[in-house]
Amino acid sequence: MLEINFYDLNTIEDNKLLFAVIMAKYNEKWIYVKVKGRNTWEIPGGHREIGEDINKTASRELFEETGAKKFNITPVCVYSVKSDEPIDYTESFGQLFYSKIEELDKLPDYEVSEITLVNTTPNSLTYPLIQPFLHNKVLEFLYDKN
Repeated sequence: MLEINFYDLNTIEDNKLLFAVIMAKYNEKWIYVKVKGRNTWEIPGGHREIGEDINKTASRELFEETGAKKFNITPVCVYSVKSDEPIDYTESFGQLFYSKIEELDKLPDYEVSEITLVNTTPNSLTYPLIQPFLHNKVLEFLYDKN
């Protein structure tokens, strides 16, 4: 079983933030990506490189996975995923971002094979026990902002 927790920004040590995940909108639709070799959709994001600022990770991953050329990106919160499986009892931390993309370029030839633009969370998710919570957290963030 997985447990997802949310934390305010700057409350978890920076060096514990291993990845950035970016809920991105383009033309008022959410972007989900399909990684090469998979048949499921996921939120753009990825692992932080050694010595990389987590905000730079988010911008880099957004470009690499969507082709976003012109965009605004905003930190939303820190989150963790904790597994209670005896073989994998760990808690890993990431930072969740929201981005409004103004311009998409050609999709870079990295790990993503295609993107989709949707109004709601797709049915076939790579991480169905995690991604809907992240999507909803960004919806709450946007609602609270207005």
